[in-house]
Amino acid sequence: MNLDHAVDTYLVHLKIERNLADNTITAYGNDLRQFTEFCDDSLDYDSIADITDADVSAFLLRLSKRDISPRTIARKLSTLKGMFKFLRSHHDLDGDPTARVDAPRFGQKLPVVLGLDEVEALLQAPDRSTAEGLRDWAMLEVLYATGLRVSELINLLQREVDLAAGYVRVVGKGDKQRVVPLGEVAIDAVRDYEEQARGTLLKSCGGPGASPALFVTRRGGAMTRQAFWKNIKRYAAKAGIDKSISPHKLRHSFATHLLERGADLRIVQALLGHADINTTQIYTHVAQERLKELHNTHHPRA
Repeated sequence: MNLDHAVDTYLVHLKIERNLADNTITAYGNDLRQFTEFCDDSLDYDSIADITDADVSAFLLRLSKRDISPRTIARKLSTLKGMFKFLRSHHDLDGDPTARVDAPRFGQKLPVVLGLDEVEALLQAPDRSTAEGLRDWAMLEVLYATGLRVSELINLLQREVDLAAGYVRVVGKGDKQRVVPLGEVAIDAVRDYEEQARGTLLKSCGGPGASPALFVTRRGGAMTRQAFWKNIKRYAAKAGIDKSISPHKLRHSFATHLLERGADLRIVQALLGHADINTTQIYTHVAQERLKELHNTHHPRA
């Protein structure tokens, strides 16, 4: 089988049979295309069956020499392993060139979180006298109140938000649904945005019914992840936050702040939509490190 054809077949399998999110499939596709480019440039092979474990190791070594992080290299190897496992199971591929290749070792890197004062400054940064500012304020409040992924936030539909009951219904990875409470401040922010700003943003596109999305732009569509990413960086600069910041930092902060205040790990797992509690476990380490910092800073005998 040709390698390009194998990659295309595997990506179709991920989309149709495993129902993975488009962003995930794109990431897998980028990893696999990078491998095919390496094979085309560096190897003399006629079919995918000619690829050896030495070839895979050479690919990983090239990545390492380009200063790509061990974590990223391990992810790319995991993608390759998934594809070859699929090909062996579904397309009678005899060998697996990734079977004896180990991922590089790397230490556990704790996610960076914002302090409560930094979160408050960020949430206050949007100018609520404008329609865009009200929208951005509501988005930030919802993001911090729920710990949603940025893709989940921008894809929220109006019908998925129940302000009276105080929750949002989220469609996460693998089209799995979960219900997440909003909290009073986020409820008020969304209500103000819907009553005072959403119709204004959609005025030139036909009014409030022009889009089913909750958070919209003046062009009539949903807010994009790229635009929201730029907005959150702009508000962080305005708030004087001297940290590299992204929408995911608020998700990290949401989880860590809950655990610092005694929330059960299983509850945080459910709110975040993690399939494996080990993924959530890292936030307990973050909370412990932050408590140590607070103790060392404020305790008179520290």
